[in-house]
Amino acid sequence: MSVTDVSPPDTSPDDVPERAPRRTLHPLALRLHFYAGLFVAPFILIAAVTGALYAISPTLEALTSKDLLRVPVGATEAPLAEQVRNGVAVRPDLTLVAVAPAPAPGETTRVLFADPTLGESERRAVFVNPYTAEPVGESTVYGSSGALPLRTWIDQLHRNLHLGEPGRLYSELAASWLWVVTLAGLVLWIRRVRARRARNSAAWLLAPDSAQRGRNRLLTWHGALGTWVLPMALVLSATGMTWSTYAGANIEELRAQLSWTTPAVSSTLPGAEPAHEHGGDHHDAGHAPAAEIDPATRIAELDAVLAAARADGITQPAEIAVPSDAGQAFTVKERRIPGTYTADAVAVDGATGQVTDRLPYAEWPLMAKLANWGIQFHMGLMFGLLNQLLLLVSMVGLSAVILLGYRMWWRRRPARATGRTLGGRAPRRGALRSTPLPLAVAAVVAALLVGWFVPLFGLSLLGFLAVDVLLGQLRRAPAGTD
Repeated sequence: MSVTDVSPPDTSPDDVPERAPRRTLHPLALRLHFYAGLFVAPFILIAAVTGALYAISPTLEALTSKDLLRVPVGATEAPLAEQVRNGVAVRPDLTLVAVAPAPAPGETTRVLFADPTLGESERRAVFVNPYTAEPVGESTVYGSSGALPLRTWIDQLHRNLHLGEPGRLYSELAASWLWVVTLAGLVLWIRRVRARRARNSAAWLLAPDSAQRGRNRLLTWHGALGTWVLPMALVLSATGMTWSTYAGANIEELRAQLSWTTPAVSSTLPGAEPAHEHGGDHHDAGHAPAAEIDPATRIAELDAVLAAARADGITQPAEIAVPSDAGQAFTVKERRIPGTYTADAVAVDGATGQVTDRLPYAEWPLMAKLANWGIQFHMGLMFGLLNQLLLLVSMVGLSAVILLGYRMWWRRRPARATGRTLGGRAPRRGALRSTPLPLAVAAVVAALLVGWFVPLFGLSLLGFLAVDVLLGQLRRAPAGTD
């Protein structure tokens, strides 16, 4: 029986499996794009949909938690120590660990506590009106950005679908393949545009072909939208992998070996033994642990500490880490909030008000800066609302690209006299044999290296190869079988 396509025939060079493959990279890119798009795209789609919600979560948080975050602007602010004392009075059962002074007029101060009942990276916060020094409420906050429960819930939905550590595999798989799918798609789209357009202009890559009909028209929209979202997809793929379980561990190891890790200001006071040397069950006889300081004394020192940090260049909204023993200084570091592009830090001796160590952001390694900016951008915090809208539009566009891809796959399914098969047929086999030998060798070596460094990519690629081999064996079955 003959096999026909239910969609209008498309004679474009990237969609005619009957032609003899040319010795180019195109057949390999086409087959890789097809399998990855078919099997990984659902994970990417989930990440895009939850990512769109995550992108606007800072704005949603500002609206839903306005009573905790905003207060009427007063004439003058109360001393920071008074604000903190009133915050501590709300939760005297917890240990004070940090203070985040009001970052802007009309916003609240956060008094932060360690709470053993909370999860990892979570702290208890009492929000204080900086003008009246009166507490306005309390809540759990999460991570370096101090996310409130709504934004934390959306964050965990995007990160692991609220399935815990096993759920993180979905987002790692999506991030690991997103850059591969988009770059392979770009190769295919460039070849198609060059073959079909009269003018060889990059502008044609960004515009769908309105003259096409049926599946071909879907394809032009798929390619044009994919080109628009490609830069954002690459950035989000790279930054997303830094948070992943397995690829993230390899990235951390690489950064450590290349001295690209994020530096930290030293909180050890001159002449004092580093705090980590006091840990464990054994202590040297000549080095007794430093004595603890009365929390009230620490609170009284806060205003002088903040003034010293401001005078030393900490001009952006900051968080003050409160030490628990006499051998440690206060550390003041700029917060990760919208509009803050640096993370300057200083250590201040609370007893004297002297700066004992400083770490300007300008002294960070370049790769550490890029990682910090990338994470802040991924979180929608770098440029505020503009950053969030850009992420939202990009995620909507990426979702549309994926849905268009599945629509094309569905329309490509063959029709027989007995009915239609489920889904579209795969591109022509023999992609690797159709690739020039130097490119084929380079592709295999690159796949091995990337698969080792990004394990979920490597394992899933092996799965695709197994499926491909199995389908090839089935197609070699004796005549008369399907």
